[in-house]
Amino acid sequence: MSKEPGKPSESLVQELLAERRQLKVALERARLEVADAQGNTGDQDPRIPPLQAELTRLRRQLDETRAEVNLLRTERDELRDGITQAIAQLKAE
Repeated sequence: MSKEPGKPSESLVQELLAERRQLKVALERARLEVADAQGNTGDQDPRIPPLQAELTRLRRQLDETRAEVNLLRTERDELRDGITQAIAQLKAE
């Protein structure tokens, strides 16, 4: 009689130990995934700072080029107006 009550409790203990091992493995996997996720978000791609510097340089160059184009347009318009006035004066003479 003493062996029969012992058998179910031994199998229950074995099941609980197996479940405990599985849970420990799952916990460790979850810890590794969390650490990996935190590591990926904290690390910056080393290519980003040089690319940001290049972007800043190109934006500055674009602004300078736009300003130069606007200046050239203004000069062109002034020259066109001067030519138009000169032609008008020549026709008036």
